[in-house]
Amino acid sequence: MKKLVVFFELAIILTVILADFVNQDNRGDVFYIQLENEEKECMKKPFTPDWNSLDTRELPTWYDQAKFGIFIHWGVFSVPSFGEWFWYNWREGSPSYVEFMQKNYPPNFTYAGFAEQFRAEFFDPDLWAEILKSSGAKYVVLTSKHHEGFTLWPSKYSWNWNSMDIGPKRDLVGELAEAIRRKTDMRFGIYHSLYEWYHPLYLQDKANNFTSQDFVRFKTMPELYELVDNYKPDVIWSDGDWEASEKYWDTLNFLAWLYNDSPVRNTVVVNDRWGHGLGCTHGDFVNCQDRYNPGVLQTRKWENAMTIDRYAWAFRRNARLEDFLTTQELIETLVTTVSCGGNLLMNIGPTADGVIRPIFEERLRDVGSWLHVNGEAIFRTRPWALQNDTLTSNVWYTSKKTLFWTYVYGITLRWPENNILMLGASLPLTDRSIVTLLGGAFLRASYQSSFLK
Repeated sequence: MKKLVVFFELAIILTVILADFVNQDNRGDVFYIQLENEEKECMKKPFTPDWNSLDTRELPTWYDQAKFGIFIHWGVFSVPSFGEWFWYNWREGSPSYVEFMQKNYPPNFTYAGFAEQFRAEFFDPDLWAEILKSSGAKYVVLTSKHHEGFTLWPSKYSWNWNSMDIGPKRDLVGELAEAIRRKTDMRFGIYHSLYEWYHPLYLQDKANNFTSQDFVRFKTMPELYELVDNYKPDVIWSDGDWEASEKYWDTLNFLAWLYNDSPVRNTVVVNDRWGHGLGCTHGDFVNCQDRYNPGVLQTRKWENAMTIDRYAWAFRRNARLEDFLTTQELIETLVTTVSCGGNLLMNIGPTADGVIRPIFEERLRDVGSWLHVNGEAIFRTRPWALQNDTLTSNVWYTSKKTLFWTYVYGITLRWPENNILMLGASLPLTDRSIVTLLGGAFLRASYQSSFLK
């Protein structure tokens, strides 16, 4: 018997599930096939420091199954809260940033002064963990160091420009990692910028046309090894790579060590930002560019890193309500991303004093409420034969296989006013098929000509 089940939580969002039962009597024995053990030695060793070898690594199973993560942009830039590129835009003479500083700070004020005001006095890692968990996300990625170079952990390679020496006087990376692992089943990851706008060693290497590597050898690469050894992140989200090649960054040697010998060699995933021109090419997954959402099935695993604030990654004091994506828009982005084989990394920007503002918390909890009902159509799914319905464009599909059944989920982003949903996808229904809304309400389904009604 074939059964079509419709799950819905919001009036305009529902999930359609086609379950092909092998045996009607096996309903009580539902369980998901464990395709792989994510901790096992599934990646061949050793990897050599070249792309031909590194690109053969299998993607750890957990990442594809997770589908949804939370990005956190937090740093010294959260103090002026005028954009995460504040220091660069101010120093390079962007008029609005120069005007902001002239109106609000004394003439001799330097960017380092903001670090003293980055105190994180209300930062409660347990509360953050609870809020992040409520979103339904399966992993979190924190900016351990952005392009300003300030590290959110007591790095021995960032003297007096880290969260223990100045500002919070706390190990922010360590505290959040510990809380996430103790309070949730989410995986912890870190964002790390390879370059720093104004580090003297980087500027000297750049002046030498990157023929020298002092910044890489004594600063940015030692930091990465330190982060992996100390905090064991399951995601390394690299950035700030675009000015120099992977040879300058010593990318290949680091990734070979990461995959062969690091403490997270079997679980870690990395993105594609490891050198000029490498975007959308290498890495365990690709994000190609910010807010990457191609809308069609891709040939490899990808991620859509996007922001709840339409215009910035960091907290902005001057943001207006209309600047934030609505819950409906966020769910639509999640659905279209997962349907096409991607993961969604949804960004929030906490305040300098360590608060996740109510607008961000509300959006996270709203998405979590939707996933509590509809998560079966998101987590542990794979793309179906169709991503977008051929007749009703606001219907997107995912699929899942279990030991006994094959499911096809159709998620409609707009419920028709006449309560009749037309699907152009070829769904193998019979006269014995059943259509129900989540909660058990039965509906009628029938084929009419070439579409399902």
